[in-house]
Amino acid sequence: SGSHHHREKRSLLCLRLLRLLPFSPSLLSFSSLAFDSLVSLLFSRSPKMFRSMLVRSASQGLRRGFASESVPHRKVVILGAAGGIGQPLSLLMKLNPLVSSLSLYDIANTPGVAADVGHINTRSEVCGYMGDDNLGKALEGADLVIIPAGVPRKPGMTRDDLFNINAGIVKNLSIAIAKYCPQALVNMISNPVNSTVPIAAEIFKKAGTYDEKKLFGVTTLDVVRARTFYAGKANLPVAEVNVPVVGGHAGVTILPLFSQASPQANLSDDLIKALTKRTQDGGTEVVEAKAGKGSATLSMAYAGALFADACLKGLNGVPDVVECSFVQSTITELPFFASKVRLGKNGVEEVLDLGPLSDFEKEGLEALKAELKSSIDKGIKFANQ
Repeated sequence: SGSHHHREKRSLLCLRLLRLLPFSPSLLSFSSLAFDSLVSLLFSRSPKMFRSMLVRSASQGLRRGFASESVPHRKVVILGAAGGIGQPLSLLMKLNPLVSSLSLYDIANTPGVAADVGHINTRSEVCGYMGDDNLGKALEGADLVIIPAGVPRKPGMTRDDLFNINAGIVKNLSIAIAKYCPQALVNMISNPVNSTVPIAAEIFKKAGTYDEKKLFGVTTLDVVRARTFYAGKANLPVAEVNVPVVGGHAGVTILPLFSQASPQANLSDDLIKALTKRTQDGGTEVVEAKAGKGSATLSMAYAGALFADACLKGLNGVPDVVECSFVQSTITELPFFASKVRLGKNGVEEVLDLGPLSDFEKEGLEALKAELKSSIDKGIKFANQ
């Protein structure tokens, strides 16, 4: 029983130590044996660091007991929660321990999604809201609003067709955000992101609530694809690969910077061109593979959950959280641009420079600007008509 008590104490210590580390979904599957092993590993590698972490843990209120040491309360709202992206995104956000309140909104079918997700035994409380009359209730008190609302791209659909439907939806949702939760971070997933982010910005400006640090176009799926495709060709473990992707979030405006990929693999110029093209056409690849039955919903939900998690870590003060996102920017002559962004307690803490580019990437950068500018201008014009 003495040894059992000792093991229990070590596991509790390790749980507290893990709370000092940034959240990783893999921690959810840790066994108590793994906790014990981690304590031993930390102590054997660096007794000094181990003691300093213990002191930090103690100073954060160890005496209150583990159960009462909680991460901050965070309300996350998903607008379009019953859709193709919204449902898997709702599931993934329900699994994130940084979320304490999960508010699901859509114009139809939300009660069913909320009841289903609400049965999952994780931290967040789930509420479902349906219809325009309940949009305000869904948004009140939000820390983070994620917007996958709108229609997906179907085969044969032009970007204009997509724009005409989704632009109006985003405009109305943005008006409600400005009214009910003007301080919230906003993660825009609804396509075309190159236009919907400028629409939201214009609506917030009109309402007098615009803060450029709090509006993000979610381009994470481009990063996820670039990592996957690059790792496959370079024979690298995909979990260790990172590739910055800059520009915009459609076709040629998507510019993966494979010259800055880590770890660096010596791939031929032809292969880099092919990987760039595949990353740019990733959405079309899925639309065609689904043969008219939908677009990229599951991988988009994963990417959306990844970026939302980064935003929540930033809000909670985790240092050095850097992700690519389409934000208001001065790193090019365009008013909005996707690049690496440091996230923090106010949203965007810093928009990072593009860094050194290869000649191929420099050409790609110049080639994308006209189309990206046209999409941005189109969004601004729509918001003001």
